[in-house]
Amino acid sequence: MNWSTFDTWIVVTGALTAVACALPGCFLVLRKMSMMGDAISHAVLPGLAIAFLLTQTRASFPMFIGAALTGVLTAAFTQWIARFGNVDKGAAMGIVFTTLFAIGLLLIVRAADHVDLDPGCVLYGAIEFTPIDTVELGSLTIPRAALVAGGVLLLNLLIIIAFFKEFRLSAFDPGLADTLGFNSHFLHYLLMTMVAITTVAAFEAVGSIIVIAMLIVPPATALLLSNKLIPVLSIASVFAVASAFLGHYSAVAIPAAFGLSSTNTSGMIATSAGLLFIVVWMTKLGRDALRRGQNWDELHPDFEAETAKERSL
Repeated sequence: MNWSTFDTWIVVTGALTAVACALPGCFLVLRKMSMMGDAISHAVLPGLAIAFLLTQTRASFPMFIGAALTGVLTAAFTQWIARFGNVDKGAAMGIVFTTLFAIGLLLIVRAADHVDLDPGCVLYGAIEFTPIDTVELGSLTIPRAALVAGGVLLLNLLIIIAFFKEFRLSAFDPGLADTLGFNSHFLHYLLMTMVAITTVAAFEAVGSIIVIAMLIVPPATALLLSNKLIPVLSIASVFAVASAFLGHYSAVAIPAAFGLSSTNTSGMIATSAGLLFIVVWMTKLGRDALRRGQNWDELHPDFEAETAKERSL
């Protein structure tokens, strides 16, 4: 394959988006709220659509405001239904995000008849076309999607650095965080706002469906390798970048090897993230099995000899 500047920018945009998702995703996984990322990534669609219909523009700021408000409302509605409706939290989450997702799709389809808003791009993304829409930043020409993803990545990083101790404590023990004076509810909704804004930033690149993989799979992979928060954040970021590169390379190179046209890059990014998880998981299983075998040999050095002796008798 012939690697071009377009390919480089596609990988850069995908990597920035993936890392921006992976950072808050680590806290979702640690707090056992992985499906909340799924819920928010779908439920922010009404906020996205309403912001678009009110402003008639796809400018980032109105989209971020609409998504952030809807994301916080999604988390709040889920908590309220679970608490006051005596409904399982998973069921409450399903009720909220499916309802809001359906409303959002209806609004977007309605808007698509009059304005430039493609429901397919919202769902699946169009990362292959992001290098076409560029902005001038000094002497540099940068894809707008890469600039937005980079800005959101920087925002998430700054928030995590500013509230690192609070996030770490509330992720493992919300009750202790409240006892020590950290408002776990505030941290919860701050995390939900981060997820909502990141989801909107990822819409154009990878869509609302593929962003779920970016939120969950790299952090889950990192947690197989470490149980310390800073290494988990770092490893998840590395796997996010690796998924972006392998995803785009596979989308172009693998079909070409069979004489076919290239496939969807965002789908291959999610597939690559899943394959990396499987490789790490299988490696960990093999290493743990080998370690258990070594421990068994150390605890029972004469087991085979005793077994053979018993058989001879």
